[in-house]
This record gives sequence, C-alpha cells and structure tokens, in this order.
Amino acid sequence: MSIRHGLLALLERGQMYGYQLRAAFEESTGSTWPLNIGQVYTTLSRLERDGLIRPLPEHEGGQRPYEITDAGRADLALWFATPISRTDRPRDELAIKLALAITTPGVDVRAVVQNQRSATMRTLQELTRLKYASDKPEDLPWRLVLDAMVFQAEAEIRWLDHCETSLVRYRPAPPRPAAPDAGAVDRTDEEVQR
Repeated sequence: MSIRHGLLALLERGQMYGYQLRAAFEESTGSTWPLNIGQVYTTLSRLERDGLIRPLPEHEGGQRPYEITDAGRADLALWFATPISRTDRPRDELAIKLALAITTPGVDVRAVVQNQRSATMRTLQELTRLKYASDKPEDLPWRLVLDAMVFQAEAEIRWLDHCETSLVRYRPAPPRPAAPDAGAVDRTDEEVQR
C-alpha cells in the first residue's frame, strides 16, 4: 500500500499529527500492516515538500498537526480513480525463489514448496480466525483487508499446487558441454603448426 496515499486519505478526514496518523492507519487496516512512526514523519516531510499537505501551528504539547491541501486532494482523488496494476506491486519473492530453486543444484524444490504451503496454510487459518472474531459494522475496513489477505493466501496455495504438479512432469534439460576456451584453441593451433 502507498503510505503516501494512506496518509492523504487520513488527512482528508481532518487535521492530524504523526502519532494520530499512525494510530488511524493501523486502526483502518486492523494492524495488518504496522506502520513505523519514522515512516510517517518521513512521508509527511515529502508530502509537505510536494505541496500536498501543510503543517499547522504546534499545539501546546509540541505536536504539529497537518492538513491536506487542494493539490493533495487532487492527488488522492487520482489515486482512488486509478486501478492498481500488477506491475505496480513489488516483485513476487516466492515466484523468484521457486524459479531459482529449480535451477540451483542441490535444492529440494518439493521441500521448498511443501514448507511454503505449510506456512501459508497456518497464515490462512490465523486470518480466518481473525476474520470471524468480530462482526461489528465499524470493523468492515479491517475485515475487507483480512478478506484480501485470505484470498491471496488461498490463491498462493492453489499456485503451489500447480507448481507441485508441474514439478512432477518437469524434466531438466541435460547440461550443455562447456564451450572451449578461445585461448586454448589458439594454443592448440600453434602447437599443431610446430
């Protein structure tokens, strides 16, 4: 998730300072993505630099609230209106890991798949337990985040099943012979000429 746009969305609700933003972010996502306070203040600095928020005078306790600007509202509206594409998301570390495991000598790829399946199943069980722990209307944002995580875990398990089936049919290509060293060929030609 874009922390930048998350903070803008929270500031659209009203003025807040860093710790309030962190708490509201975690409340909105059910603490599924903990936010470091350093990330909050770094992002606030960038948002201010870009003219998307403005600082307000400090409160008596030394806390400085921020508010969203018109440019920030426009940026936020554009973010909400723009679909997220797969290329916008981080690399899929699991897919990369399995691709490398297949081509790395000595790696038991089936064990890698099984270990991941077990971990994903545990995660899925925990997410499902959390999902049904509360059904209050105010928990809807959190439940939607959990639903997305449940669906992602289910999809990962289906993909791991597919990987396992593919591994059963996989026959690696025989290793290619090493190309002769160009220098060695030249020396051999010299020796032949002598």
